[in-house]
Amino acid sequence: MDFTILDLFSGAGGLTEGFIRAGFYPIAHVEMDQYAFKTLQTRIAYHFLRKEKDMETYLNYLYKEISRDEFLSKVKYHMMNVKFINAKIDEKSQTTIVKSIKKETGVYKVNVVVGGPPCQTFSYISRHRRNRAFMNDDRTYLFKRYLYFIRNFKPDIFVFENVTGILNAADGYVLNEFIKMAEKEGYALSAQILNAKDFGVLQNRRRVIFIGWIKKYNITESSFIFSSNQGTHNGYIVWDVLKDLPPLQPGEGTDLPQEYSGPPSDYLVKYHLRADKDVLTLHRARTHNERDREIYRIAINLWTREQRRLKYHELPKRLKTHKNQKYFVDRFKVVAGDLPCSQTITAHLAKDGHYYIHPDINQARSLTVREAARLQSFPDNYFFEGPRTSQFIQVGNAVPPLMAEVIALKIRKLLEEI
Repeated sequence: MDFTILDLFSGAGGLTEGFIRAGFYPIAHVEMDQYAFKTLQTRIAYHFLRKEKDMETYLNYLYKEISRDEFLSKVKYHMMNVKFINAKIDEKSQTTIVKSIKKETGVYKVNVVVGGPPCQTFSYISRHRRNRAFMNDDRTYLFKRYLYFIRNFKPDIFVFENVTGILNAADGYVLNEFIKMAEKEGYALSAQILNAKDFGVLQNRRRVIFIGWIKKYNITESSFIFSSNQGTHNGYIVWDVLKDLPPLQPGEGTDLPQEYSGPPSDYLVKYHLRADKDVLTLHRARTHNERDREIYRIAINLWTREQRRLKYHELPKRLKTHKNQKYFVDRFKVVAGDLPCSQTITAHLAKDGHYYIHPDINQARSLTVREAARLQSFPDNYFFEGPRTSQFIQVGNAVPPLMAEVIALKIRKLLEEI
């Protein structure tokens, strides 16, 4: 049985990807960013083509042998029952969006609503400002927009993902309002801080996951307990994500398909990040000036020799460009290949790669989009649309699909028992 999901604040689709793998059928995606929106379309098209065993069409698109219009036209019939909405969800648009989804899909109730609204206002810095700007920022109240869809589609269960800062935002106002409004709609609520590294993802990434369910169901908070060894690493390290990729100097590589430099690691095979018929895309290194590359080498050497992170004040004076040496002293950080997980992959990668230095001193560069995507547990057959800046933002803001899949499978089992 296919259960249905409604995907809000979709981003590049990491959350909904996990649900699709667990057998859920998306009836609509709502995303305001034009490039993330295109990524969603491309990914859903991939799933339909895979089901039809027509990977040739997908590969033709990746190789740019057919245009995007030609590509989408080949799956138009299959995708006609999925509604894609490229729009910002706010107080003015929410009514129109709900009506459009209901009218064009004929769906008035879904099994699950998923979503992760933009979280900038809930960052550690922002949530402590306690000023008018924070309280007047529309993004602070996106949970209300989310709950509007809950009211209109009455899901059996919903999943709401965000940064941990939401728990304390505005002295707890946001959390309390969210719980109160969800209960008013007839839902019980569970809130957990989960770490992606406990789900097989080779990344230290803590996020809060709210799961709500209709109160009358035989479901309790204990139904959503995820053990810390949910996805054991089995001795895997970050190098297992990187070592089969061609080494690059700054500026080298391409977004187009290219050859791998070696066989996949056991990790890539076990967690389905690379399959036999996959092609490597989006493996293109950004350019770096020689000063930054020298700093990168110092940081890599320090980790390799002493297992120690570089502090900014330790750099030679000639390499320092920032007057402030008391804050953000670890602005240059290696993605250590010998650790079981990397630091959190964030959208900041779009601005510079100083916090995400490749561990190979011979390359002395920052991560490519594909390397970052793999650390987020996106498979190589997942293509991110748009310019590289947008690709990094999409990857950094996403929910790791491996983590989403485990959550989705647990929810599916509960739905089957209702």
